[in-house]
Order: sequence, then C-alpha cells, then structure tokens
Amino acid sequence: MKPFRIGCGAGFQGDRIEPATDLANRGALDVLVFECLAERTIALAQKARLDDPNGGYDPLLERRLRATLPGCAKHGTKIITNMGAANPRAAAKKARAIVADLGLSLKVATVTGDDVSDRIADFILDETHQPASALGQRMVSANAYIGISGVVEALSQGADIVICGRASDPALFLAPLVHHFGWAMDDYEKLGRGTLIGHLLECSAQITGGYFADPGVKDVPDIANIGFPFAEVTADGNAVVTKLENTGGTVTPATCTEQLLYEIHDPARYLQPDVVADFSKVTFEAIGTNRVAVRGAAGHPPTGQLKVSVAYRDGWQGEGQISYMGINARARAELARSILDQRLDAPDIQERLGHLIGSDDHTRLRYTARCTSAATARLIGEEVESLYLCGPAAGGGVSKSVREIIAIASTLMPSDSVLLRSDLLGVNDEAA
Repeated sequence: MKPFRIGCGAGFQGDRIEPATDLANRGALDVLVFECLAERTIALAQKARLDDPNGGYDPLLERRLRATLPGCAKHGTKIITNMGAANPRAAAKKARAIVADLGLSLKVATVTGDDVSDRIADFILDETHQPASALGQRMVSANAYIGISGVVEALSQGADIVICGRASDPALFLAPLVHHFGWAMDDYEKLGRGTLIGHLLECSAQITGGYFADPGVKDVPDIANIGFPFAEVTADGNAVVTKLENTGGTVTPATCTEQLLYEIHDPARYLQPDVVADFSKVTFEAIGTNRVAVRGAAGHPPTGQLKVSVAYRDGWQGEGQISYMGINARARAELARSILDQRLDAPDIQERLGHLIGSDDHTRLRYTARCTSAATARLIGEEVESLYLCGPAAGGGVSKSVREIIAIASTLMPSDSVLLRSDLLGVNDEAA
C-alpha cells in the first residue's frame, strides 16, 4: 500500500492561503486539512452567530475554498476542516455554493454535536471553581473537543469536504488515517502514532521553520516563501514529514522536536478524545533534504472525558494610545500616564495598565483598562485623546478602541454524553 499523503493548509484562522494553494496544486495529497480554531476563535464565532444566525463560521472559508478546490478536485484530494466553527451548517451551505459556482461535483458533509451549551450548567469550571450555571446570561458558548468518529463516518459516506466545529486539533488528521487504513478504534498504538502526525502537522509552518526561526541562532532559508508541511504515512502509522520542493523553510529533526513539545504537558500522556498518546519514545531521523522520518509513538485507552471550552462575557476593555517625540519625550509620556492614573479612578475599572513603548526621544503610551461597562471603557480612549491639549506638550497620533472581553474557562464532560451527527449533503441539497 502506497503512503497516504496528508497535508496542513492552515494552522490558525489568519494563516496564509498561498502555501495551501500550492499544496492543493502540486502536493498530490489524499487529504488537505485546514485547522483554524482556538479557544478564543470559537468563542468569537459563537458571538458572531448570536448577532447573525447565518454567520459564525470562519471568515476566510470562501477565500480558502476558492483557492484550493480546483487543485484538490483535480488530484482527488479531500478537505477536512474545523472552519465551521460555531455554525458548520451555514459553512456547508456556503461551501456547496462555492462548489457549484466552480462547476465541480463534490459532496459536503457536516459534523455537529460539539455544542454542549444545553447540558453544561452543573459542571464546575476549572478557572472559576463555580458551576457553569453561575455565569447566567454571561455565558456565550460551551464546546466540547470532539474526536474522530463523526469525521470518519462522513468519509465513509463518500464526503469530499468535511466541515466540523470544535474538534480536537490532531483528530482532524487522525480521522482520515483511521478511515483509509481501517485502523481499529482499540488499536491504541496506531491511534497514538496518528495523533503524533496530527500534532506535528497541525500548526502549518511552525514545523517548516516559521515559528522556529531565530536569526543567527536558528536560521531558516527563504522564510518569506515558507511552504506548509505534509506527511507520507504508512499503514503502521509511522511517517515522513516533508514539504514541497521549491518552497522556503526547512524540515529537520530540530523543527520536528520543537513542534513535538508544543502545548504538551506530559509527553507520555497527551490526552485526546480517542487515545492517550505516548510521545516519550518518539524519534526523528533526517533521511534526506527536508525529509524527516517519524517513529516510536504509542498510545493507551482514552480517559472517557472530553475537554469543554466555555466562553463568557467578562466586561469591556478600553484603550487609548498617544505618542511623544523629541527631547524629553519619555518624561512627557510618563507625565501623561500619571495624569491618566489620577483621572481614571472609577469604581468599575477593575484593572488598568499604562505601557511606555520606545526610546527616550520617541515614546508611545498605551493605556488599557478592564471595565464592567462599555461606557467606562469608552472613557479610557476619551481621556487619552484629551491629552492633545490637556496634557504634556507635543502629543500626537492618538488611537482609541473599545471591545467586549470574552473570557474562557474549561471543564471536563463524559464523552458518552456528547452525541455527534454526520450529515452528507450533495451540491443541490438544502441544509439539514
């Protein structure tokens, strides 16, 4: 059986599109994964859906699909993504419209069930030590980190594009490996190896030298044109991590090691929905230029618990910035900060911080406060702006902003209480 080629087209919501297009056109991949969610990303998406029932999915979904679908369709590459965010069904509807507009014949599937807002009330949140119900109307969303079952089912139904919400990041990569190779759900060694591959690929250019780069210490060639990674996976779950020829960046044991340790608390117990992965005996071997063999992962039965990310409204942030230049600039900026400290002393200002950024002759003051009301948050920028005439000499370049604070807390929920649904939709189907 030839190696299964799986690549990463995005490691976060704002990632570049061009390297993903290159993978779609030249990678001859079996699967291209777009991993675009983080805790705050899903929370903000849920908030967007509250404002617009047809919104709440990744704002770059259309641009990414239009850029990559022609190449993927040509090479038979399936797409798996969590760009559905808070609204996978609306994302699927948009994807179907794009598929039709491009004149393609592809099946789109959604995986839903990660939204557990209706059953989170009695669970104690780690950060607040209170039940979720104590948040009351401030709670925005609660999403469980789901595993591979829904995606595997969608692929088994013949889906070409699978769109889900808050899945565990490595699960997006593990699912097509399980489907393709027919791995059993209790073959924990292979599930652990597949989880390692997903973990290595999930952050896109982080493993090809982007986040790795440190000039003069860890130099990376042609980083401005960095390529995204893909893996050639064999049926035993081992793999070679690489990137396309004629792209910037580098794939070495060092880049792989840094990514291996990223966000890992205990390398011997990486808790995932479908397996507890063991990376403690993983080895990396350079077997060619930008080709690293990955071996040695293992796995154990899962805990039966899923992490749940709970988002809630936690006040407002007001900010103002102003610059001072020339002789004595820093002293004038310090005086401006002192004025703001005296004037901004309202009881509903919970936290505040004034930063001085720059040098003695060019200093920018950034003053930020966390407030319980939007009105007080607006006052922060207004007071900074008033320094044009009411503060030290020669202030300029004022900017101000107000935003609602969406905080994140977490808890655990039994996995058998999270029910997933996979819906396969054709080009002309209506949303389920």
